[in-house]
Amino acid sequence: MRTLVIGDIHGGLRALHQIIERAHVTPQDTLIFLGDYVDGWSQSPQVLDYLIELSTTNSCVFIRGNHDELLLHWLTESKDNLLWYNHGGEATVTAYTKVDGATKKSHIKFLKELSDYHLDEKNRLFVHAGFTNMNGVKYEFYPKLFYWDRTLWETALSLDPSIKPNDLLYPKRLTLYDEIYIGHTPVTRIGITTPVQRACIWNVDTGAAFKGPLTIMDIDTKEFWQSEPLHQLYFEEKGRN
Repeated sequence: MRTLVIGDIHGGLRALHQIIERAHVTPQDTLIFLGDYVDGWSQSPQVLDYLIELSTTNSCVFIRGNHDELLLHWLTESKDNLLWYNHGGEATVTAYTKVDGATKKSHIKFLKELSDYHLDEKNRLFVHAGFTNMNGVKYEFYPKLFYWDRTLWETALSLDPSIKPNDLLYPKRLTLYDEIYIGHTPVTRIGITTPVQRACIWNVDTGAAFKGPLTIMDIDTKEFWQSEPLHQLYFEEKGRN
């Protein structure tokens, strides 16, 4: 009975299949997905189909990512978004030309029901990007920051390791939760392709949108399993730049 956290998938169903197999996931495992299920590689609709099916066999928590919200707007409002299109949305738009109306409706329902964050009984927070309110997620004025904010991770990265949580200079946001699990900002930006811990934060986005692997991690033991790099699994595609 493990609790496993999964980083940003970005349409990489082949990688998702690999990590589920490599981690020997069973129906007894709880799965917490940190968002960004879509955009980047060509199988975004199939990823959503797989997650919907997986929720019938496992206890699953699905966090909302910024790319998931962008897809929802496109599916419900049919509005063009050039910025989204150029950052992974193009592959998703192309993929949905082969998706029927009933499936689109099921995807819209799934996307609307995503959670902004998950806080478990051990005071461990799971959120796609971060939060800005100094009193925690329950007091956040701007919910979009849950899936857009980068300042929480940037603060943890820049923190002097010699400063301890009881120090007056220690950032208050990093004292509120025992652990925080995030995605959104790939650790490949700092030249790493495995989960990174800074202060109480674990960043599990290992760059699957680009040339990194997809990662699943046991939050109790910190053991993790990874897929092959996504550009190798989708060698025939360009992916995101």
